[in-house]
Amino acid sequence: MTKILLVGCGKMGSAMLAGWLERGIRAADVVVIDPHAQGLPDGVTVLGDVDLLSKTFIPDITILAVKPQVMAEVLPAYARLAGQTVFLSIAAGKPVEFFRRHLGEAAAVIRAMPNTPAAVQRGITVCFAGPGVAQEPRALAQSLLEAVGEVAWIDDESQMDAVTAVSGSGPAYVFLLAEVMAAAGVAAGLPADLADRLARATVSGGGELLRQSLDSSAQLRINVTSPGGTTAAALAVLMDEAKGMAPLMTDAVAAATKRGKELAG
Repeated sequence: MTKILLVGCGKMGSAMLAGWLERGIRAADVVVIDPHAQGLPDGVTVLGDVDLLSKTFIPDITILAVKPQVMAEVLPAYARLAGQTVFLSIAAGKPVEFFRRHLGEAAAVIRAMPNTPAAVQRGITVCFAGPGVAQEPRALAQSLLEAVGEVAWIDDESQMDAVTAVSGSGPAYVFLLAEVMAAAGVAAGLPADLADRLARATVSGGGELLRQSLDSSAQLRINVTSPGGTTAAALAVLMDEAKGMAPLMTDAVAAATKRGKELAG
């Protein structure tokens, strides 16, 4: 039996919790600490404050899923668990050293960056294991995160800002693509509801094809493009070397990466 302590149960926390229960984790083995948690599955222990946590409950893993801006004030209350549990943080911009500073040097910390498609079990989470994290808790973290999608590991924590910029923030870029496609459809004469339906279905369907195909994204693009056709005409604009999607995305990811470094201090 795996004992799990989930600190914070907002959208990402609740998505993970649902995934764990679907994969066979017993509700009785999960304790949630969140004063605002509502409507959680039967059998899950929900506490409004860490002071209510039994001193005899020693979790195998403690998931830190509160907002980054309140993490510093939340952490000290969990320092007593350092050396007895592995801490898994999903807070953007907070490095491992930040947690060891507030929890103590004995704390074993895994830093993770999931993304919002975890809500439909299509997320991807990138992890970095800090000092003192043994193979067993690392495998446990991977198993729990796989409940909401794919998992990848990095050995260089400095890459996490770029990871956040690509996959952590990335769903917003995809949603923006659907948004501007729909707006362009309206500008071309389509009714707004039809343009929105076409954009949503095209973006989600294209994403699923990309997920299932063995071809590269570049090859899939080529497969759709007939020489001299309508797609080629559109791509001539979108792939303009000076102002097309490539330079825009490069600048966007660079801006997000820079902001991530600023937030980390």
